[in-house]
Amino acid sequence: MIRFATAVLFAASLLTAPAYAQETPLPEGAAVYFIGLEDGAVVTSPVTVRFGLTGMGVAPAETVVENTGHHHLLVDRAPFGEGEFGAEELTLSIPKDDNHMHFGKGQTEVVLELPPGEHTLQLVLGDAGHVPHVPPVMSAQITITVE
Repeated sequence: MIRFATAVLFAASLLTAPAYAQETPLPEGAAVYFIGLEDGAVVTSPVTVRFGLTGMGVAPAETVVENTGHHHLLVDRAPFGEGEFGAEELTLSIPKDDNHMHFGKGQTEVVLELPPGEHTLQLVLGDAGHVPHVPPVMSAQITITVE
């Protein structure tokens, strides 16, 4: 019985390994973008930020389904891949902190309370383990001004 359970666990690990081994492939033509919010926009707080996705589907974190992922919103930080860890960041699990918002339940929008001033926003799609796809599905970083 122990051998059977070990075999089942090993087989399950093979099925989930690509998502957690930072090797989740990107379907051709996949793109993530902001809906109704453009670079240079002047807005008032609270700000509704809607996430668009084409060429893939949205699935909750820890859900291993081909051609899906979940959204992450990067706020007030360097463009993804140019931060503290440079290009290595593109292969690491996206952190969760004040500058990295996770939407692991499959959410496609958020209402943000932002103080007045300039703010940067960027979307990055993560796989089941919060790791960017290969290559990463990410929007351009935009700058908005909150009045």
